[in-house]
Amino acid sequence: MTRTLATVAGAGGYPGPYELALDPARSTLDTAKLVARRAEDARIDALFVPDLLVFGAQGTIGAQEPLIFVAALSQVTSKAGLIATVSTTFHHPFNLARLFGTLDHVSNGRAAWNLVTSSIGEQNFGSGELPTPEQRYARAAESLDVVNALWDSWQPGALQAGPDGRAVLDPALIKPIDHIGEFFAVEGPLNIPPLPQRRPVLIQAGQSAAGIALGAKYAEVVFTALPTLADAHEFTGRIRGQAAAHGRAGGLPLIFSSFHATYGATEAEAQRLVRERLEQIDYAKGRALVADMLGGGIDLSAAALDRPLPESLLPDISAINRRRGRAEIFSRLIREGRTLRELIQAAQDTGHWSVAGTPEQLADAVQERFDAGVLDVLSLGGLHDDRQHDFVVNGLLHELRKRRIVKDDYRGATLRENLGLPALS
Repeated sequence: MTRTLATVAGAGGYPGPYELALDPARSTLDTAKLVARRAEDARIDALFVPDLLVFGAQGTIGAQEPLIFVAALSQVTSKAGLIATVSTTFHHPFNLARLFGTLDHVSNGRAAWNLVTSSIGEQNFGSGELPTPEQRYARAAESLDVVNALWDSWQPGALQAGPDGRAVLDPALIKPIDHIGEFFAVEGPLNIPPLPQRRPVLIQAGQSAAGIALGAKYAEVVFTALPTLADAHEFTGRIRGQAAAHGRAGGLPLIFSSFHATYGATEAEAQRLVRERLEQIDYAKGRALVADMLGGGIDLSAAALDRPLPESLLPDISAINRRRGRAEIFSRLIREGRTLRELIQAAQDTGHWSVAGTPEQLADAVQERFDAGVLDVLSLGGLHDDRQHDFVVNGLLHELRKRRIVKDDYRGATLRENLGLPALS
């Protein structure tokens, strides 16, 4: 099968759930339903819902519960995959197996789990201090072992139709998992029917060393912040090298990159939009944002905007509990001699890949990474906005399809098929 680039659209936009909640005549899902219809019309492979577990995190109010949100979207879509972000740090694997298994059923095989280990939210779960990244990823690995065993606890042929059309179970083909580990004791088996995809697609987000180790062993797709082509090469080489050491097939995991795009009808318009955005930055708040990118606890209030930050400010990465991957990215930028102003500007995209230009120029940037083998899944935003939607669908996607980088239609009925992932044995 010819390799193509998969596409994923964020299911949010304006008006968002909090604006929509002010109107009793509208559902807080209204914008997401508009985006979902537009995404399917454009043959975008999946819809993505992030999550936050606290009030006021990073300047936002929060998020609606992702699994319920995408379950609702499953009833107004028929082709697009449904990616929900859920943390292993604050959920039990038996519940996770049932929740995502049910999502796979109600969507007829379109479910995906974006696994995170959470860098915030411990205050809402009675767990005291946030565990270290190593502890969170150890729990995540055991959670995945349990969840996968539960999804596999129904062997082929365990559920068949009887002469009257009713379900007939063969108990000999439904096995307990009898798991006893460091974090969980789960007897099993799972008490929902076998899944359409056998297992939902597993996406994992995390760029620290512990995150890469988890993704290399388990993830089918890894979501990453890779601001430069060199970053993409380095990350892809690291994680696929580790994946190969686990005996996994070449090309796994797929690399899913965020793409912060500024579109213009001309290059000059795109650059003007970038300048206007930079002019609106609140640099006082930006100092605090850069400090947060470096793990917090750093006072940048007196630092000169147009001078590089001293390397003496760099944190001990191994001592950072929250967002360690971001701290690694911004520490590297400081070592490269970036000024505080440049760091604040980079922090507006939280270290993600940012490109400005015409749709054709953006297609060039995408093709460069795709051809280099360091990009397999691309995020697309702004479908709720009419002008942005036109740039994405009639501009970027049209150009990528002309180049035969993005496929013209869905490949199959399941998300696994549409992402081009190998069948599960």
